[in-house]
Amino acid sequence: MNVLILGAGGREYSIGLALSKDENVEKIYFAPGNGGTDTLGENLSISDFSELADFVEKNAVDLTIVGPEGPLVDGIVDVFEARGLTIFGPSAKAAQLEGSKIFMKNFLARHNVPTAKYIETNSLQDAYTFIEKLDVPIVVKADGLCGGKGVIIAQSKEEAKKAAGEMLSGNSFGDAGTSIVVEEFLDGYELSVFAICDGNDYIVLPAAQDHKRLLNNDKGPNTGGMGAYAPTPLVNDEIYKKLDERVIVPTLEGMKAEGMPFKGVLFIGVMVVKGEPIILEYNVRFGDPECEELMPLLKSPASELFYKAATADLKSAKIEFYDKYAVGVVMASRDYPYKSSAPAEIIIDDIYHEELNENAHISYAGVTRGDEGKLYATGGRVLVCVGIGDSIKEAQRHAYMLVGQIHYAGKQCRTDIAYQVL
Repeated sequence: MNVLILGAGGREYSIGLALSKDENVEKIYFAPGNGGTDTLGENLSISDFSELADFVEKNAVDLTIVGPEGPLVDGIVDVFEARGLTIFGPSAKAAQLEGSKIFMKNFLARHNVPTAKYIETNSLQDAYTFIEKLDVPIVVKADGLCGGKGVIIAQSKEEAKKAAGEMLSGNSFGDAGTSIVVEEFLDGYELSVFAICDGNDYIVLPAAQDHKRLLNNDKGPNTGGMGAYAPTPLVNDEIYKKLDERVIVPTLEGMKAEGMPFKGVLFIGVMVVKGEPIILEYNVRFGDPECEELMPLLKSPASELFYKAATADLKSAKIEFYDKYAVGVVMASRDYPYKSSAPAEIIIDDIYHEELNENAHISYAGVTRGDEGKLYATGGRVLVCVGIGDSIKEAQRHAYMLVGQIHYAGKQCRTDIAYQVL
C-alpha cells in the first residue's frame, strides 16, 4: 500500500512513523512534511487539491490521510471522493463541527449532547447582556478556525466584554471572529477523547490528557499544547459508557440524519464535572500532541485503522492497543508562543542506553533540514519526546531522559507533563 499524509507537524510525523513500521505499507509521501519526515518517506511541495489528486492517481497511492483541519474545512475530501480516491477525513460539510463553533454548539443543542450554556451572536449588545448573566470565569470563542488560539477564558466580566468587542470588530481574529460564542465556564478536569469513525461505526481510542499552558503547573499563556499522556486513568468505564451513549452515538446519528455522515477522527474535548462528561468542543482531526502518544500505543497495523475507516469497513477491523502508557513532552523554540525564533541547529547526543532506545523516540514538528543534512529548529513547537512505559511514571521518565539528549539554542519545555495524574 502507498500512503499520502497531508500536513507538516508532529502529528503527521507520528502517523508516518506508525505506518513506516507497518508491513502493509510500501511507500509514504508527505505534503508538505517537515525536515524530519524525509527519513520516513518522500516530501512533496504540492498544495493544490486537484494537483494532489493528480499525484495520487499517477503514483498509485491507495490511501490519503489528512492531518490538519484546514484542508478538511476547505473541502479536500470532497475533491478526492469526486474522483473516486480513498481519503481519510470528513467532508467539508461534516468538518463544520470544527470549522464553525456556532455550527458545533447548535448541533450539540439540536441533538441533546451535553454542553455548556451558551449564546452565539454577532451583536455586541447581546453578548454583553449574556455576559452579565454568567458567573466568572467566562469563555469567549471566535466562530472560525484560529489555529487553536480563538478561545479566551476571561477572569472578569469586563475582560469578557473586551474580548467579545475585539473579536466582533475583527481586531483579534479577523473574519474568524465576526461571530462569537459566549459560554459558561465549566469547572472540572479536561480530557481528549478520539473516535475513529466511518460514517456508521466507530472505535474509541484510549483517552488522553493535554497540557495547553506554556509553563509548569498550568501557568502562562495557552499554546497549541506542551505535552500529553495516554491513556489517562481519569476516565473509567462509566465515563466511556456515558460518552458512547450521550455523545458519540447521537452525534454520528445526527450527522447522518442531517445528510453529512461523519468519517475520520472525531476529537471530543471533554470536561468532566462531578463525574458527568460535558462537551467543550469538537475537532475533526487528531489533537497535536495527543496523536504523538496514541500512535505508538496502537498494536494493530495503522494502515488497517485508517483504510477501513476511509472505506466504511470499521466493522470488520480488529484494532488492539498495547497495555502500556505514553508521555509526550513538547520541546519549543525560545520565543514560543509569542513570536518566531531565529533558526537553531539541533544536536542530538548518541544514545547508548538500550532502555531509552527501546522505549522513547522523537516526533519531529517545526524542523527544517539544511543543505548539509543538519536539522534546524524553525517552528514554534519543534519536536515531541515520546516515552513509553508500563506505568505513567515510567513513560514520563523515558520521555524526560530523551529530552536531556537534545540540544538547541533557546530550547524550552515543561518539566511536569502528566503531573495532574501523578
